[in-house]
Amino acid sequence: MNFRPAFLLTVLCALFLSIASPAFADGWIETGQAVRTKSVIITVNVYAIRHDMKEKPATKSKQAVIDADVDKKFTWIMLRSVGSEKIKNALREAFALNGYTDKAKIEQFVGAFSKEEVTEKSAVVISYNAANKTTTIWAKDGGSATVAGADFMKGVWKIWFGKIDQPTMGDQLISKL
Repeated sequence: MNFRPAFLLTVLCALFLSIASPAFADGWIETGQAVRTKSVIITVNVYAIRHDMKEKPATKSKQAVIDADVDKKFTWIMLRSVGSEKIKNALREAFALNGYTDKAKIEQFVGAFSKEEVTEKSAVVISYNAANKTTTIWAKDGGSATVAGADFMKGVWKIWFGKIDQPTMGDQLISKL
């Protein structure tokens, strides 16, 4: 019976790709995908994540993706239900770990998680608009927020491409560059 979780993960990732692919056909370049896991006593899958950009960076590196001032986005599909406070706290900790400290912008961003829980199979989209220099987060089980500044975008992108407790995730998210 050990194959059931792996099979379920494969099916969910295939579903994610089939849902997400048409939405990104409009000039977006997929750079990679990964599954966010969390380990306490056991390891659980939290969300499938995909990263897309309108233009490839000059070099294939996580830092080049962070620094790229082009339209880009992350899309999550939740693989389990998670309380919004847990997500907010995890994001706050990730900002701190990567040296981003503008608390007003961080709180505006995490405010998109306004409902009690982000439910399994729901989506979260984080996008950067290079023309407007704004980062927008939209949570299906919550709301949305738009935060100004290329500095903030870099802070957000460092969450997945900078210091992270799942180091292979950033490499997976640029594997298709």
